[in-house]
Amino acid sequence: MFSLLKNRTYRHLFLAQVVALVGTGLATVALGLLAYNLAGKDAGAVLGTALAIKMVAYVLVAPLAGAYANRFPRRTLLVSLDISRLAVVLVLPWVDQIWQIYVLIFVLQSSSAAFTPTFQATIPEVLPDEEDYTRALSLSRLAYDLENLLSPALAAMLLLVVSYHGLFLGTAVGFMGSALLVLSVVLPYAPATAPQLNVGRKLTQGLRIYLATPRLRGLLALTLTAAAGSALVIVNTVVIVRESLSQPESAVALALAAFGSGSMATALLLPRVLKQYSDRVVMFTAATLLCGLLIALAITWPLLTPTLQWPLLLAGWLLLGASYAAVVTPGGLLLRRSSTERDRPALFAAQFSLSHACWLIAYPVVGWLGAKVSISAAIWAMAALAVLGTLLARGLWPRDDEEVLSHQHDDLLADHPHLSENTGSRSHAHAFFIDEQHERWPSR
Repeated sequence: MFSLLKNRTYRHLFLAQVVALVGTGLATVALGLLAYNLAGKDAGAVLGTALAIKMVAYVLVAPLAGAYANRFPRRTLLVSLDISRLAVVLVLPWVDQIWQIYVLIFVLQSSSAAFTPTFQATIPEVLPDEEDYTRALSLSRLAYDLENLLSPALAAMLLLVVSYHGLFLGTAVGFMGSALLVLSVVLPYAPATAPQLNVGRKLTQGLRIYLATPRLRGLLALTLTAAAGSALVIVNTVVIVRESLSQPESAVALALAAFGSGSMATALLLPRVLKQYSDRVVMFTAATLLCGLLIALAITWPLLTPTLQWPLLLAGWLLLGASYAAVVTPGGLLLRRSSTERDRPALFAAQFSLSHACWLIAYPVVGWLGAKVSISAAIWAMAALAVLGTLLARGLWPRDDEEVLSHQHDDLLADHPHLSENTGSRSHAHAFFIDEQHERWPSR
């Protein structure tokens, strides 16, 4: 996997991703502390709303950016988006009104939503070999896990010597580093000469494949389970640690680092585990564990004193991070297994939008319940959401999920190329994908 870093262009792009993610992680911690400084015990509601705005930007802006990214030179676009993100985080320390947080977060996350699909579209052009690209996807996942682990740990160290405002400066340094690394390489750029599909058709194509594939409908439901667990951690950690437990600011970063440590450990173990067990078994086992953890936390939390709640929080966040990573990481394997190379970009775009819609549900719910009712109510709500997602997934994703399926084509002419490629018979079997020749999943 790490041999890919010998490729100078990819190495600089990967490092750009890492430093930008570390900066984003610092901003997550700083934003929570800023919300607490402005709103006190209502910080969960403020943070939940801010993160819901982030998800709106991801759901709406990312597909639009993906549709038009090829009209601009990649390097120019990526650097411009990094600079716009840098400008926003330099303004955040001066915020003194909650509405200003919401406006700046929308601008920041709109830039990030445009950056992500553009960056993802560039990697397969830099690494055209499919095996290299597959390894690059694994490295990318590792980078996201490093964000969950390193950013809170770095934030904890920085908070020992600076206030949370200093974390925004660290975020700005991350975005500046990303821009400089992108500037240091030459990226492929070939303006499209064929007529562009309109955005509606691109969105419809990915959604049609996604929602017509049983295993992907199950993936979406499991994403709801994962969103319930991570939303509780991301939104309410600062309120629990600072308000309920009266811990210092550095303890917020420590709690978030516990979640990141669990996720990181699972990500490193998963390749070995997935060689022995199917992705379905791994994902459902992890989802069940996540549900059990949330229910156990909901039951025990109000029964314990703050002295005992702190170690429970650290242990619970560690295990939630581990189960969360085991639910979401194999998702990329399902997307690849469910599409042709031509349709894969549209399918990944659909996953990006639909998955963030799950967090759009979870973030405001857990934030407002934690602020207006109680932390216990927020935990119970996320436990219910996680159980709902897991039960839906069991109904939507068949246990006997085979790749090669027998099916019949009564709608194709006898000399159609697809029939010629598959024994010449209308009834045949092959690795099945939803596409122009296969618009519905075969009935059992």
